[in-house]
Amino acid sequence: VSVGGCSPPDSAKDGSFSSPESNLPSAVKQEQAKAETLPDLNAKTLYDDWDDVPPSSALEEISEEEAVQIIAEPLLPLRSSTLRDYVDHSETLAKLVHLGVDLSQVEKRQKAGQLLLTLDFEKDIKKILLFLKDVGVEDNQLGPFLTKNPYILGEDLEALETRVAYLKSKKFGKAEIAQMVSKAPYLLLFSVERLDNRLGFFKNELGLSVKKTKDLVIRLPRLLTGKLEPVKENLQVCQIELGFQLSEIQQIVFKTPKILTASKKRLRQTFDYLHNIMGIPHHMLTRFPQVFNSKLLRIKERHMFLTFLGRAQYDPAQPSYISLDQLVSLPDEVFCTEIAKASIQDFEKFLKTL
Repeated sequence: VSVGGCSPPDSAKDGSFSSPESNLPSAVKQEQAKAETLPDLNAKTLYDDWDDVPPSSALEEISEEEAVQIIAEPLLPLRSSTLRDYVDHSETLAKLVHLGVDLSQVEKRQKAGQLLLTLDFEKDIKKILLFLKDVGVEDNQLGPFLTKNPYILGEDLEALETRVAYLKSKKFGKAEIAQMVSKAPYLLLFSVERLDNRLGFFKNELGLSVKKTKDLVIRLPRLLTGKLEPVKENLQVCQIELGFQLSEIQQIVFKTPKILTASKKRLRQTFDYLHNIMGIPHHMLTRFPQVFNSKLLRIKERHMFLTFLGRAQYDPAQPSYISLDQLVSLPDEVFCTEIAKASIQDFEKFLKTL
């Protein structure tokens, strides 16, 4: 076989290196020369001498035994209602599952499944994971975080970094940002303009200082990502229907931010029972607003039991005073023994009579 166009390296030309063949014994050189002389064989002779069988035709018939032994690679589904069918074909999905992402939940989110199938783990996803870790999302939180917000994997990294930089410019600390992002996974999908508008809304609507506004959204960061209409409606309910003053609403919201997103119906019913049935005045509700987070049934059962025992006293100026916090926060056993001065069996028997 002649190899044209190949010249020896410069080192061989000047004789600095000898070729490997020049170092071989003369007997080996003779055998090598003989081996290089190949007979002129046609294709039939080659097929007769080779151990391998020539390639068969695609139309050639095969036996059933041979057909059973043929292993075909599974085809990628052209259409499927679940991401599970694609895991074996997608390195990206397989690694996300290993990370703890629940694909059965992801596929319920609009177009999230299609997004994941278009991403490359090394090229698109790895940098987002490193970013989230740098923000403060723990390793064991990455899977649940991406399950709730898979869309962040399709976001531009520079845009995400800009939003974090904005929060830092508003004097949110690194630990505070990590807490906010973990509790409100959609937070970093919001542009700087939208985040700024949200912070301005709560500051202006509630008349809070910058510091108290920060404290509010740190404790309940989903205020920045949720709809504003329910918040506006709850503020109107508290002020117009329930009769709280703006200063009282500020105290209630600062102590119990969830009241801004609570069900209006539940808010009205709880207030009606506390204020009109139990006789709790506005200033006491302002002092213990966590009572609005309790189940109304729990409040009713305990109040009626205390009334039955003659111990339903909620005026701090009177003896045997019971605070609203004690009424709703204590476990049944502690409530019975320390507040109602009765046994848990007595409480259970009383509930059966209702």
